[in-house]
Amino acid sequence: MKYVVQSKNLCLGYGKDEPVITGIDLNVDSHDFVFITGKSGSGKSTILKSFYGELPPKNGNLRICGVDINNLKNSKLNLLRRYLGIVFQDYKLIESWTIEKNIMLPLMIGGFSKSVCEAQAEKLLRHVKLTHKIGKYPLELSGGEQQRVAIARALAHNPVLILADEPTGNLDDYSSEVIWSLLKNAREHLGTTVIVVTHHIPATIGINYKHFFIDKGVLYEVS
Repeated sequence: MKYVVQSKNLCLGYGKDEPVITGIDLNVDSHDFVFITGKSGSGKSTILKSFYGELPPKNGNLRICGVDINNLKNSKLNLLRRYLGIVFQDYKLIESWTIEKNIMLPLMIGGFSKSVCEAQAEKLLRHVKLTHKIGKYPLELSGGEQQRVAIARALAHNPVLILADEPTGNLDDYSSEVIWSLLKNAREHLGTTVIVVTHHIPATIGINYKHFFIDKGVLYEVS
């Protein structure tokens, strides 16, 4: 597909309140690495929620990985989620599951066999350099390690698009560098499109990227 994200005059908001986001026109190409920045409360996370189908548009049109978000039914939501890997600031790992089972979750939902799930989890734990933590539970890991597990989980089903919401917001400098490296590798080696919502773009990111800034509900491209 040419565009992974397409929006036209997109307006987003909650309930009957005034829209938080107004009139966004956005095209994200396949293999793009995109940053969306803005102040706290500016609507960055609201945009991301609409991209993974949690928040329907108030007005305008939105397509993610070819799926029409305006007319999203449960069956289509399941289809959409197959294309997506989602990384949250607070990890959202299942604390009662081992880290390898957490990584398997998207594959389990997709109906893959136990052997496929286990092989992919082992491969991804090597990729994020956590094989020495096999059998551990999320709360036995540091914050940076938990986020690496979250990224491994997001990559488990080879998504078309990764959506990351402040993925390094709670991490130290070393852990942040590891997370950025993993996200860059996903784009460079797997061809995954990456969209990151963050307060700050790291000065040492070292790749070509697109930058959008949100202010008072309007999204501007930064050249």
